[in-house]
Amino acid sequence: MKIYISGISGTGMGPLALMAKAAEISVCGSDKNPGMILPELEKAGIEVKIGEQDGEFLKEKMQEGIDWFVHTSALPKEHPELVLAKDSGIKVTKRDELTEYLVRELGLKMVAVAGTHGKTTTTSMITFASIKLGIPAAYIVGTTLGFAPSGSYKPGDKFFIYEADEYDRNFLMFHPWLAVFPSVTYDHPDIYPTREDYEEAFSQFKAQCENVIDEINGDVDFKLAGAARRRDAELAMTAILNMAPEIAPEQVKAVLDEFPGVGRRFERLAEGFYTDYAHHPEEIEATIDVAKDEARIRRKKGIIVVYQPHQNTRQHEVKDGYKDAFIGASKVFWIPTYLTREDPNLEVLTPEDLISILSNKDVAEPAELNDELFEKLKNYQAEGYLILLMTAGPADGWLRKNVASL
Repeated sequence: MKIYISGISGTGMGPLALMAKAAEISVCGSDKNPGMILPELEKAGIEVKIGEQDGEFLKEKMQEGIDWFVHTSALPKEHPELVLAKDSGIKVTKRDELTEYLVRELGLKMVAVAGTHGKTTTTSMITFASIKLGIPAAYIVGTTLGFAPSGSYKPGDKFFIYEADEYDRNFLMFHPWLAVFPSVTYDHPDIYPTREDYEEAFSQFKAQCENVIDEINGDVDFKLAGAARRRDAELAMTAILNMAPEIAPEQVKAVLDEFPGVGRRFERLAEGFYTDYAHHPEEIEATIDVAKDEARIRRKKGIIVVYQPHQNTRQHEVKDGYKDAFIGASKVFWIPTYLTREDPNLEVLTPEDLISILSNKDVAEPAELNDELFEKLKNYQAEGYLILLMTAGPADGWLRKNVASL
């Protein structure tokens, strides 16, 4: 079988391509811009065309024979590759069908992690512990991992650890053997118009699962920084003990206490500089909680936050949740919202609009991603502060580039 993936180097599609290649399926694909997983794809020998997706590369690959065109949910209906694939008559689906196909054909038990927050960290923790403890498991994680590739399969694997995304109702394709739920609160208003729609989708997913883990005792004393991270670790520990009940809980705890973190989940870029994917009020609170622990451990004077919201549509839904989300920050630089998949009828909320909601608005000010802001951040870092960027947008690349130049 030969598969073409459009949007192949992103964190959603890249790990899937790696797993398919490891399962000896021929994979190639394209992306408009180089994503986080591109270096791993190149290392695995997967052919990727970066640049204008005008259909020419797909035509070339179709002449060699393509059986299945898989595309990211972000691809618009009029995208040249999508139009070409549909017109050609080959199989066209989003990633969920390919994922389900691999699980079924390889005879794997799915261990799914679903929820609004904590998915990536919990999935990564289960993956990390499985590798360290020798549990035979394939996996797909939606970020880069410092300890392993983002997606993997090897003959003899029994389980499949998967970050089950609710966006575009992706997770409803699956019927997991075990599902873990770190946190469920309303998100993605462009897909789920109401909170009830969102909760109904999760209820349906839970009903499709053979076993569910959504509660913990909270009595395991993990050494990890932040209450949210310690909760994720206990959920991961519970999952591991379901997968391998012969392993002692103390052994699992010892492994998880050494969890090194993952890309864009409180990722340390350099001394004093951290980046995180948080872009929802509850995620922000949890991440600041982790940062407070980290600042205490590393004896920092306080926390300086740079925040770039994601999607104006989301801001209209979550804005009231910002009120106490930044409690604990010494300073907040609020960047304009990263706009994507927007409702043109909605007024674009400005940094000033959103700052006005904060109970500690005196610590926040509007800012732009420019040299002036980075100079301020360098000064704060030199004074002994912890710098924390929270974004699901391009601010991450901006910070990485500036920090690399230090």
